[in-house]
Amino acid sequence: MPPVQPVGMPVMQALIFEGPRRLAWQEAEAPRLQGPGEALVRPLAVAACDLDAGIVAGNVPFPPSFQLGHEFAGEIVSLGEAVTGFVPGDLVAVSFEPSCGDCGPCRRGHSAACGTARGTAMYGIGAAGGDWGGALSDLVRVPFAAAMMQRLPEGVTPAMAAGASDNIADGYRCVADPLAERPGASVLVAGSGAIALYAAWWAGRLGAGAVTFVSRDRSMVARAERLGVAATHVAAWPKRFASHAVTVDCTGDPAGLAAVVRSTEAWGRCTSASIYFGGDTPMPVFDMNMKGIRFDTGRVNAASLLPTVLALIGRHGLTPATLEASEVGWADMPAALCDGVFRPIAVRSGSAP
Repeated sequence: MPPVQPVGMPVMQALIFEGPRRLAWQEAEAPRLQGPGEALVRPLAVAACDLDAGIVAGNVPFPPSFQLGHEFAGEIVSLGEAVTGFVPGDLVAVSFEPSCGDCGPCRRGHSAACGTARGTAMYGIGAAGGDWGGALSDLVRVPFAAAMMQRLPEGVTPAMAAGASDNIADGYRCVADPLAERPGASVLVAGSGAIALYAAWWAGRLGAGAVTFVSRDRSMVARAERLGVAATHVAAWPKRFASHAVTVDCTGDPAGLAAVVRSTEAWGRCTSASIYFGGDTPMPVFDMNMKGIRFDTGRVNAASLLPTVLALIGRHGLTPATLEASEVGWADMPAALCDGVFRPIAVRSGSAP
């Protein structure tokens, strides 16, 4: 039986990034199924990632114009004939990175390095991500449906799940494996943005002995304190902080990165979730060598982690309100992004299950 195409949607509305703080809803060609293993999903909730804030501010090198948005959950509209285990109408979270699930990297759990999708495949960054479209639209094509989609657990709403494959998962991966290796270890998180706050929040739920949050942004310090985390404001990044077994860099600043690395204790583990655009970034390699520090970086393996993260969101009751994220109406998302609202989540009217 051939794939069933959505009726009456040759074009759709999509939010287009036209330049720094210039966003507009425009008509765009609606995607269609292009293979038996694909799906079409209607986004119901889309969260603004830390990267989106940089895009809208003009701080990242992605030239306009392109469809915006990559963290989302939605409703299945149409399925290819080879997709099993789902039906139209199912509510799903979707990996922001297209990945096949079958290649060597995907089978090793490294879905961010999928050998089939290749490159830096992702929604919402235009040609730099492979022109897969954006989640702030009426319809998204999911090329590897079985690998990229997960049905929402009972009690988990689209707004709760919108960031499950990116910022929520990124914060989780920064601390989950290190704390599994060293239960009760102390954790240092430095920087700002949602990933930093999620990392601190996850650390407290995954058995950290103590969690310390440091930021140059006073509003982030206040948010961390309201999460119950010991937090400190610094005017500038020092050479180092007190030593911790697990450290997380979300500073986006070479000086901050160096401080976090130097604050990792001997044979400790440091993870950087920051993206350092441009040329080479200096690293205190001598300190790392002398102390045997393990350093991890790279894009989060979204599809591989999505089932675990969704289950934990439900178990721990992680909601947008936990981080004081702002749920906004679908039409209000451009204004929220341009005004710098912290982690806005666009929710379609009537999308709650």
